[in-house]
Amino acid sequence: TPAEIEFARRWRDMSKVVFSSTIDKVDWNTRLVTGDAVAEITRLKAEDGGPMDIGGATLAGAAMRAGLIDEYVLATAPVLVGGGTPFFTALDNWVNLNLVETRTIPCGVILTRYETRR
Repeated sequence: TPAEIEFARRWRDMSKVVFSSTIDKVDWNTRLVTGDAVAEITRLKAEDGGPMDIGGATLAGAAMRAGLIDEYVLATAPVLVGGGTPFFTALDNWVNLNLVETRTIPCGVILTRYETRR
């Protein structure tokens, strides 16, 4: 779809950091970090302050607990699943959010964007 093509172009062109303790090589505009992910995300945020996407439940959970996420973009798909790794694991404190945008994508996905209220 046009949306998938747009996402693929954006993903291909952006620089990426992979956090892993099990692989030793990455390619295609990617850098590998094997150390402390929270420390590296903190460093990257301080470096230029530009937007950064975080993918993966474990990494996102660590960034959430460290208070490093400024904005959440949630895509709710019209599918029910009963397993997997939750993105919103147990947190030490509530994360208060302000709704910024709600949009429905033609395939039925509802996109909601929230800013972290500090």
